Amino acid sequence: MRDSFGVQFDQHASWRHDFAVRLKVLADWLRDHELLDAAVEERLQQIEARMRAGKMMVAFVAEFSRGKSELINAIFFADYKRRIVPARAGRTTMCPTELGYDAAVPSCLRLLPIETRLQPKALAEWRATPEKWTSVDLDVNNPAELARALEKVAEVRKVTREEARALGFWHDKSPDDNPPEDAYGLVEVPRWRHALVNIPHPLLRQGLVILDTPGLNAIGAEPELTVSLIPQAQAVVFILAADTGVTRSDLSVWREHLVTGGDDAESRLVVLNKIDTLWDGLGTPAQAQEQVDRQRTATAEILGISTSQVFPVSAQKGLLAKVTDDDVLLRRSSLPALEAALGSGLLDRREEILRSAVSGALAELRAQAHRVLQIRRRDLADQALDLQGLRGKNSAVINHMRARIEQEQVEFDVSGAKIHAIRSVHLTLLRELFKTLGASTLKAELSDLNRALHQRGIKLGVKKSYNQTFQRLREGLGRAQATGVEIQTMFVAIFRQLNAEHGFSLQPPAPLDLLRFQRELDQIEQNHLQYLGVANALKLATPDFADRLVRALATRLRTVYESALGDVELWNKSAAAQLDVQLRERRRNFGRRMEAIERIQKAATGLDERIADIAQQEAALDRIEVRLAELTRDLPAAPKFEEPVVAAALKMA
Repeated sequence: MRDSFGVQFDQHASWRHDFAVRLKVLADWLRDHELLDAAVEERLQQIEARMRAGKMMVAFVAEFSRGKSELINAIFFADYKRRIVPARAGRTTMCPTELGYDAAVPSCLRLLPIETRLQPKALAEWRATPEKWTSVDLDVNNPAELARALEKVAEVRKVTREEARALGFWHDKSPDDNPPEDAYGLVEVPRWRHALVNIPHPLLRQGLVILDTPGLNAIGAEPELTVSLIPQAQAVVFILAADTGVTRSDLSVWREHLVTGGDDAESRLVVLNKIDTLWDGLGTPAQAQEQVDRQRTATAEILGISTSQVFPVSAQKGLLAKVTDDDVLLRRSSLPALEAALGSGLLDRREEILRSAVSGALAELRAQAHRVLQIRRRDLADQALDLQGLRGKNSAVINHMRARIEQEQVEFDVSGAKIHAIRSVHLTLLRELFKTLGASTLKAELSDLNRALHQRGIKLGVKKSYNQTFQRLREGLGRAQATGVEIQTMFVAIFRQLNAEHGFSLQPPAPLDLLRFQRELDQIEQNHLQYLGVANALKLATPDFADRLVRALATRLRTVYESALGDVELWNKSAAAQLDVQLRERRRNFGRRMEAIERIQKAATGLDERIADIAQQEAALDRIEVRLAELTRDLPAAPKFEEPVVAAALKMA
């Protein structure tokens, strides 16, 4: 019995693989026919890489004891016929845990010691030092051993209050949030800071990444979770308990870490778990359903979302039903409805992004290919016209035509020198743009905020410094955008001149758009604001936490700026490559025309053969255009999901 999410993910993975293969066939064919310029080739390689190895993350977020780990077992690991991720009463997952698959790494569990919090290093930096992690081999063919090994993510250790304070688990002025002390004055803290599970589970092999996060206290202590990992997840599943509804701590998690004010509300799914606790055996099923509906409505109102985003389920009963192949119990657990929503929501969003990227690249590719083919057609027409004019002519006329072609080539070379001069100005502007978006500029812009966050004690002015920093970053992107407009204006002028003087068909690239990166800055700023309020003032006063916060921010911003630089480079390359292609084709045309004249001079009978050869080349261009249309016609088509799977799952809800 395969769940609907697994079926849809399989279909999505098959589509991605098929698409990547067809894309590679297209790229190879274009390269063989010299129709692939450097910019389009790079764009296609990026899309192919995303199709083959693109990761899709689903983040599960909840306070302790909401059944989060049980839900992960029910959705992803029921085929093992037992629990794999630790799930029992009380606290289980004590550290953030990522489950994924990397074929280059053996099946293992890697654990980062909690003591690394005492060192000034971001979590992203620790990922690059695998020797600092504790590694545990995993036997994926033995479910019992696999489950036993994963129990390590629940390990804790006893520390003094001072150690807990240094690690970020004890706050003198927030006693209600502190863990209880035992008879010896010791408190429990997680043994591990972060866990990475690498196993060849079918869904994980296809690019799925599952992020299992612990409760509010642990989430708040790791800024990178809320400013980097969770915001980048394609879907976030927030789990509540049906018997308690939305508690104060649940609401804190939702408001502080999940409500970002962005346009990704649909990617937030709320699970009202443990609905089986409302099946008390004394009331009728209709009465139990009425209670569930009331809780669902109340939950949606409190969280400010639509009831369609709230899914009442019983993860425990759903897992039991899958293990025992009990379809009746599975329907009553309502798990298939959540799986269908996860599948259609997560995968549809992913496919929409991929199709959009593919459609843009294909439109650019087709336009460029047609421009090159038109240039070749025009060049063949020029050659044919030259040769037709030689019928019955003597050697003096032939020599005159040769001299005319040579003069045209000289004039063209003069234009080449002009292009070189303009490119020097263009490169100066481009270097300025790269500097604006470079790592050194970003570091300088963060310096004031860095100093503010590292001041001793309560940081009263940090919010102002924070706002000023992001304002400067936005202004920097604005300057980069203005420089891009200046470069674009230069492209338009030189392309128009070359088109007029030499009959080129150059098309300036679409204007550079860096506004989407401004939106990402807004999102990051919103994610960070939660740490600058009164509620976190005491935590922010701790030097190590402030250091982790600024490092997490710098890591996230570097990713954004590197993406912006990549877009600029590809945008610039698309214009430069187009110019290079047409210059190359024109130089080839001069060579072919001169070659034809030489052949005519050497053999009087070569004229008709050459004219016939040109006709064959024109026919070959016709065949190339037909084949291009065939290879690109259905490439961005969506995968054909089995509609009965989704429909049946929704009916079971």
